[in-house]
Amino acid sequence: MAQSSLLKGTLIITIATIISKFIGSIFQIPLQNIAGDKVLGIFGLVYPVYMIALILSVAGIPIAISKLISEARGSGRESEIDDIFRSASVLAIFFGIFSFTVMFTFSEQIALMLGGSFTKPAVEIVSFTLLIAPYMAVYRGFFQGFEDMKPTAMSQVIEQFVRVALILTIAFILVKRGETSDVIAGGVMVGSSVGALFSLIYLRILYQKFKARPKGMKSFSMNIFRQWAKRILALSIPIAVGSLSMALLNLVDSVTIPHGLTWLGNETEDVQQQLGLYRRGISLVGIASVFSSAVILPLIPAITKAMAKKDIELANSYIERSLKYAHLISWPAALGLLALTMPVNRALFMDFQGSDVVAIINFSSAFSSFAVLTTGILQGLNRSKLAAWIIVFGAVVKGGMNFLFVSQMGIVGAAYATVLIYVLITVANILFIVQTTNYKVWRKESLVFVVSSIVMGLVAFVPMYFFTVTDWSRIEALLYLVVIIPIGAIVYAFLVIVLKGVSREELQALPVIGRYFRKLERQI
Repeated sequence: MAQSSLLKGTLIITIATIISKFIGSIFQIPLQNIAGDKVLGIFGLVYPVYMIALILSVAGIPIAISKLISEARGSGRESEIDDIFRSASVLAIFFGIFSFTVMFTFSEQIALMLGGSFTKPAVEIVSFTLLIAPYMAVYRGFFQGFEDMKPTAMSQVIEQFVRVALILTIAFILVKRGETSDVIAGGVMVGSSVGALFSLIYLRILYQKFKARPKGMKSFSMNIFRQWAKRILALSIPIAVGSLSMALLNLVDSVTIPHGLTWLGNETEDVQQQLGLYRRGISLVGIASVFSSAVILPLIPAITKAMAKKDIELANSYIERSLKYAHLISWPAALGLLALTMPVNRALFMDFQGSDVVAIINFSSAFSSFAVLTTGILQGLNRSKLAAWIIVFGAVVKGGMNFLFVSQMGIVGAAYATVLIYVLITVANILFIVQTTNYKVWRKESLVFVVSSIVMGLVAFVPMYFFTVTDWSRIEALLYLVVIIPIGAIVYAFLVIVLKGVSREELQALPVIGRYFRKLERQI
């Protein structure tokens, strides 16, 4: 029963995370349509800084207090739950006030670090979210300690829906009023604070109705706080540091790309514009990676469980399956986006600007998926510190490449740096995976997926030679995508099956989407 509850909770969290990530990626397309590339560029600069501050003040708290509450319940020490909850609440409020104060007080310095004072309004406004988010995280951890994942899952979705709805509404209003890009970018950041507030209100209402919550005001002293604060911090700090790893790559872009563009001789307006073009590609990659993670993420806990049993053979089978699914999904996504860059850019972002930059970043989506997956596999193999150090080293290298490439080639240099760094991280991760498990890297199926994706890409790309694509309207580009994407998908699926890249049983065993193949077979 407990195992069933755990699996159900994991599934709920996974689905909510996928929904939240999808909303968090796709909203950038209407934001660009409403407010333009300059606003999208400023948003893309500021948000990684906020995420670093948020991770440092929040990331480890839910897991830490859920673990402590779960242990207290399992040992029959329910009286400690109130002390844990209240100690975590005090810590969260302190972290929130401290991180807000630092970010708001030094907003001018942070803005200059990000390339100019045009980012200051966005930095100041988004910092208010830090007053709310850490305290909200305590409630998520509380419910998780009772193996109830629904409040966390629902609060994530509520936060993201409210945030995105406000971002787009505020952007529309401020554009209608004729505000400048920096004011609009600052205004849309209000959505983050209000989204977090709605999530907190939802969790607080559930907490008040929760039958097992601590009732009454028992004595709470500094000694009790000190005792539990030490234990919470001992658990949460390593989690927070580990969570920083991938966010560092985005922060490096925010810090280095604007300065590289400035050194190349671009004015502030041009820097904002080019950053927006770069962000177009990043948003598309984010959407592609959401669908990859939907299939891949459920396999990571299985790897951890196999390693806990010291069953290397079973762990290798899970690693093989997760990487095979990654190849199956990531290559057609990357090469499909690459082939269709021009019509996608026109259909989603209204024009063809920056298509070269978007094309390169589209291609990087395969390697970004592999980098995220192999980092997760290393964590599942109990090599979290190594995985984190690889990302830290990658962030340093990415910074150097950004300075070098952007100062020579402009924003397209940042796109090349993005591809290279994800390749390097993937290779490094795989080398250490092989070292840990003796996993056999080369698989015939991987070549099948790559070749099938190339053929699919050609099927999508070649017809455009018979048209003047740059004369297409937005509707014409969209119609082309509606027609060609299903054709490409059929070609890819046909080749993969004929070349025996996957078996019928493997298709049916796919997480999330396998049931549709099973249903299709029953109908046939």
